[in-house]
Amino acid sequence: MTAVCTSNSTMSTTTPTPHFKSAIITGAGGGLGSALAKQLLDSGCKVALLDTATNRALTDAMQQKYGDLATCFDADVRDAKALQSVAQAWMARHGAPDLVIANAGIAGGFDTLYAEDMEVLQRMLDINLRGVVHTFQPFLQAMLDDGRATGAAKSLVGIASIAGWRGMPGNGAYCASKAALIAYLQALRAELRGTPVHVHTVSPGYLRTAMTAANTFAMPGLMDADTAAQTLINKVQGGSEKIVLPPHIGWLQRALSLLPDQWFDHLLRGQPRKPREHQNNTKQNN
Repeated sequence: MTAVCTSNSTMSTTTPTPHFKSAIITGAGGGLGSALAKQLLDSGCKVALLDTATNRALTDAMQQKYGDLATCFDADVRDAKALQSVAQAWMARHGAPDLVIANAGIAGGFDTLYAEDMEVLQRMLDINLRGVVHTFQPFLQAMLDDGRATGAAKSLVGIASIAGWRGMPGNGAYCASKAALIAYLQALRAELRGTPVHVHTVSPGYLRTAMTAANTFAMPGLMDADTAAQTLINKVQGGSEKIVLPPHIGWLQRALSLLPDQWFDHLLRGQPRKPREHQNNTKQNN
C-alpha cells in the first residue's frame, strides 16, 4: 500500500540544470538517502522520496522545502506491489526516471545460537536484497525503452556495503544480505551491459548516520553522509560502476583480506559487536 503527497508550490531560487532530471530514492527519510535527495533536489532534479510511513514527517519536510521538485511516497520495499504502484504514479507524471537509487536497508546484530534471530535474518534479506529488486524491477523496462529512444544514459544504483566483502562476527545476517546484493548487482550489470541502463554498486564503509550512532566499536574512515552523497553522485555521473565510500576504506579492507583466515578471524573476534535486536532494537532507514 502506498500514499503520496505533493505540493503546488515551486522553488523560488534558481538552480543549475541537473545532470539527472528525474530520480527515485528509497530510504529517503534519513541518513545517506536524505543526503542524496537533498543533493539532487538542490541541482533541480525532480525526486521521488520513498520511505516507510513512520518516517513520513522527514520526507514531508523535504517536500515542503523543495515544492514541486519533490514527491513523497509511503512505501515499504518488501512490498513489490507497492513499488509497482509508485512506479506507475511517478511515470504517469514524469516518464521514465534517469536514476533509481535503492538505498533502503537495515542493520543489526545476529547470532545463529538464538532461534529468535532467524526472523532477523529473514527481514534483512527481505529489505536489503529483495527490496532492491522490488525497487528496480518496475522502472527497468521503461528506462530501457526511453534510453533507446532518446540516447540518454540511465542509472540503477544499489547501496551495498563493505560488510558484504567478508563476514564479520556478530553481523552474519547483515554481511550475508549485502554479499548477496553485491552478487545480484554484478549479475544485473552483466545482463544490461551494452544497453542504456548502467548498474552501479556502492559499498560504503562507516557513515555518520542514525544507523551507526549507537555503535560502540571503532569505525575507521567515518564519513559524513553529505560528503558521501556528493561523492556518490559525482562518481555515478562519471560512469563508475564500483564505488567505495570513502575510497581508502576499500583499500584497507582489501589489505586485511590478504591476511590468513585464522589471523583475520582472531582480529575480528576481539572487537565489540553490534547488539542483537533483542538487546537493542534494529534500526531501519527504508
